[in-house]
This record gives sequence, structure tokens and C-alpha cells, in this order.
Amino acid sequence: MEEDLSQELRRLSNRLRDQLQRFFPQALPLCPAADEPWFWALLDRAPTPARAQRLAVKTVAAVLKVYRIRRVTVEAIRAALQSPPVHVAPGTAEAASAHMALLLPRLRLLHAQRTQVASQMEALLEELGAEEIPGEHRDATILRSLPGVGRVVAATMLAEAGRALAERDYQTLRAHGGLAPVTRQSGKKRTVGMRYGCNQRLRNAFYHWARSSIQCDPHCRAHYDQLRTRGHGHGRALRGVADRSLAVLVAMLTSRTLWERSCQEVCKQEIRRLPPQCPASRACR
Repeated sequence: MEEDLSQELRRLSNRLRDQLQRFFPQALPLCPAADEPWFWALLDRAPTPARAQRLAVKTVAAVLKVYRIRRVTVEAIRAALQSPPVHVAPGTAEAASAHMALLLPRLRLLHAQRTQVASQMEALLEELGAEEIPGEHRDATILRSLPGVGRVVAATMLAEAGRALAERDYQTLRAHGGLAPVTRQSGKKRTVGMRYGCNQRLRNAFYHWARSSIQCDPHCRAHYDQLRTRGHGHGRALRGVADRSLAVLVAMLTSRTLWERSCQEVCKQEIRRLPPQCPASRACR
């Protein structure tokens, strides 16, 4: 549900941006993606360039106050809206603004539904993370303690790879998520390439996990920089970071430990038990 709502919201936001590009491009620098509720409220009060030039300061300030927007000032919004409009054919502004008036209620509905689904997903994750045995942590709590693992990534991994996580099966997790490379050999020719036959949702979750972890965790960032220094591309380096983080996750699940700086030695000891040919084992050693 979250994935479907996100795609539909992105699709309608792109349609709104295309309509603004036709007759009202001076409003797009305020919100280039046209996917924020405060921007929709502003378009309700200024649907055409002529109305935008007559927009009062109090109206703009009220919109920013209601939606708690501080990164954009009233002066910047008025300067953008009062810039000279583009020349369009007669009737273009009216037709595009009528189309935009139909898109805005649908965008608000999708945004509200997505917020509701996010709340339900958060409640389910908290329920899964509730402790049943004193002194031991549930798998959901351990998973969410890792850097870069948010609500969507944790929910995707628990939904798409729950059995492999319960069995602590590292090789199955990396194969289903597209992290394990594919080796093709015929005679003297041997090639190693990316795995395409995998669970696409799990692959996307691992990608966003690695992308976020290199921004908030120095160890993941150092591993990413090391792979880039060896000549690997951005995608290959992210897969290497995700593979290493997945091995750490399996070690944490095995030892029932939360992610802390002090538990890195425990994770390394568990990772050393992996087969020697495992890339994550070689990297941590």
C-alpha cells in the first residue's frame, strides 16, 4: 500500500508540475517537485499568475505558519510569484488552472492516505519490536537499531525476507536481495556480474539502506570510499556496503545484540564464522 500510494503521489505531482510549466513556471523554484502540501495551499490561493501578483503578504505568511515552513521566506515567495509571467496563447492559463484544480484534491487525498499508512506501519513495527522475553530483543528492534534502516526498509525486509531473517540465513538474504554476484564460466572464460534475478522490492530496500548508511555511519562511508578507490562504480560500491551491513545484521541477530559502537567486536566475531569465500567475511577480516 505504501509503495502504490507513493507511486501514485509521484505521478500526480509530475502532472501538476507539467501544468505549471505550461503557464506558471515562476512558481516551480519554490517547490521543484510540486509534492508538498504547503505548495498546494499556495496554489489554491494563487492559481494563475494574475492572482499571484495580487496575493497579500498576510495570506502567504498564514500559509507558511499553518504548515510550519521556515526554509522559505514570505519575501522570496512574493518575489517569485510577482516575476513577469510567460506569454501564452489565450485560454491556456484558464485551461491549465482548471486542470490543476482537479489535481490538488487528489494529491491531498493521497498524501493523507500515505500518512495514515505510515502510521499503521509504524504501529505494526512497534508491535513486532515489543519484548516478550526479559533481556532479549526482538528481530524488528535489532533491525531498526542499525544505521540507515528506516520504517520502509525495515518493513520491506520483514515482509519480503521474514523466513530468511528468522533462520539467520545470510546467503539466502544476499541472493534474494541481489547482492550476491553471478559467476559465469565456460572453458577458460570466466565473468562475474550483477545478479538480476532477485526480489526487486528487497533489492530496492538494500539500495536505500546502503545509500542512507553511508550518510550517517562513518564505518559504512569508509567502506564505500575504499570500494570507490579500488575502481568500483557507485552501484557496485553500494552493493558492497549493503552486503557488509547484511552480514553485520545476521551477526547481531545471532548474538541478540542491538547496534552500538561497543558491539562491533561481537559482530566481527560472528562474521568470522562465515565461509572464507564470503565477501563480507573477507572485508571485515
